[in-house]
Amino acid sequence: MNEITQKDSLIKQQEEFKNATITATKAAVKRLRAVMSSDGKDDHFLRMSVEGGGCSGMTYNMDFENQKGEFDKIFESNGLTIVCDLKSWLYLKDIEIDYSDDLLNGGFKIKNPNAERTCGCGTSFSA
Repeated sequence: MNEITQKDSLIKQQEEFKNATITATKAAVKRLRAVMSSDGKDDHFLRMSVEGGGCSGMTYNMDFENQKGEFDKIFESNGLTIVCDLKSWLYLKDIEIDYSDDLLNGGFKIKNPNAERTCGCGTSFSA
């Protein structure tokens, strides 16, 4: 690869990283808003994060908070504010949060393009 091509590739990777987002489908936002309302947290936002654990190495965390950190990444998706710390961002960039009320496989589903492997229940992954 020549020097110009390497530089262009690096610039493209940096742009993709900078423009990456976290999104939530309308179904997920509807369910999250309902839970937030029942918990009396209408003025909160969704915090997405990861931590070590689970059968595949890392687990997803979804919390409702009302305080943002200095270095948090902040996104808006279908009217919902989503916040993520920088460490978790490396694993969660470009994820999509979905929700299904299907009786057998219902609940929140996270589509993560960064995951190399996920567990059968979908709550943990490895990158």
